[in-house]
Amino acid sequence: MERKNLIGLTAPEIFEIIQNEDFKYRHALAVAHSLYKRKSTDLSLYSKIPKKLVTYLKLSTETVIYEPVTSQISYDKTIKYLFRNREGKQFETVFIPDGKRNTVCVSVQSGCRMGCPFCVTAGYGYHGNLATEDIVNQVLAMPLPASVTHIVFMGMGEPMDNIFSVLKACEIFTAEWGMALSPGNITVSTVGMLNPVDRFLRESDCNLTISLFSPFPEERLSFIPAEKKYPVLEIIDIMKKYPLKKKRRLSAAYVMIKGLNDTDRHLDGLIKLLKGTGIRVNLLPFHSSVKDSDISSDAERMHFFKHNLVIAGISASVRKSRGTDISAACGLLASGLKHDL
Repeated sequence: MERKNLIGLTAPEIFEIIQNEDFKYRHALAVAHSLYKRKSTDLSLYSKIPKKLVTYLKLSTETVIYEPVTSQISYDKTIKYLFRNREGKQFETVFIPDGKRNTVCVSVQSGCRMGCPFCVTAGYGYHGNLATEDIVNQVLAMPLPASVTHIVFMGMGEPMDNIFSVLKACEIFTAEWGMALSPGNITVSTVGMLNPVDRFLRESDCNLTISLFSPFPEERLSFIPAEKKYPVLEIIDIMKKYPLKKKRRLSAAYVMIKGLNDTDRHLDGLIKLLKGTGIRVNLLPFHSSVKDSDISSDAERMHFFKHNLVIAGISASVRKSRGTDISAACGLLASGLKHDL
């Protein structure tokens, strides 16, 4: 019988495994502390875990953190890792150092089935959801001494299409018995799925970013197929229902393509759509692949958008690209993966 991996389990789930052996909830907390805070899979090294419990868990469970298969480092120190889980699913993870801020960009699926034509990951196809242990493993397996301060769900896959594993991973990342990161330091990005978005905002305090692309639904549909089933206007209405908690951000990611969605008409549409909602705007450069003829809006145009959004009372920022030379930037993951796996 295959032993259950403790990585990816919550403290209550660990307690379910050990409670029939007369161990207490505090012991489950100690196990979770060892795995997620100490990042140690050798439970015998933690004095708060009884030797009897260590022996029991060795017989019935395992504690496996699997390492990346390969890695690439960018000129800007960004590192892209390729992982392959025990089922053979491949997915990429990006580590982004920036002073005292160290961000891990995690994947939630092997590939993606949202079909956005400007995203390289979509071209890889959909190879399945990742389990919670696969998502958490991406953070625990970072082979660097620097501590992780931020986590973004902006890698391969659509988080709302794997909502159960995403919510559970967010719990592990933020719980006191887990990694104890602030929910304000964790951001989940989505193209929008109505019920999962509502569930995420209700059950988690982490940040949410909606991939907008265009303020005009008929135009957005051409580039984000999910618009047909999950209209962005309804997604934004759901986001507006949830009052912002301390340090929580609700955002719209706006990838800017020259001559396509960076006109004055689009700027006016953005302002009309988001004014008074409390949703901030992250303006992102478009990252083209070798098959693309489109190019990104230039820095001047992006800052023009930012300036006018701020004047209109909408918080806005221009995001700096990282890891473009190793295809680690947004929309480029899976560019080097084989499509027949």
